[in-house]
Amino acid sequence: MAVKNRKEERRNSIRKRIRKIVRGSALRPRMTVFRSNKQIYVQLIDDDNGTTLVAAGSIEKEFESVKVNKIEQAKLIGKAVAEKAKAAGIESVVFDRNGYLYHGRVKSLAEAAREGGLKF
Repeated sequence: MAVKNRKEERRNSIRKRIRKIVRGSALRPRMTVFRSNKQIYVQLIDDDNGTTLVAAGSIEKEFESVKVNKIEQAKLIGKAVAEKAKAAGIESVVFDRNGYLYHGRVKSLAEAAREGGLKF
């Protein structure tokens, strides 16, 4: 078995374990993070209706031109999603780290979203 598959299987098993507990609603959506090697994305999802309420990602035009390291990039995305959530009337969310460890980019995104006013 390749190393990549072992890492992916480990992350998927952690993800399933988290998703058994974490569930989003319209009042308190699930804030899920996806982290690739170069980019980071975050969505606020209403699991009852299966819809994405708010989304932000580092691939958006406003963030592409900014030249910062990946942790700083995650902070910018966290602040942006907090602003978009406030505009949509969302104050509290349930955090879903999506199987990633809570450090580095995932942690900086979550802390920036908290500073932006989201409660979780």
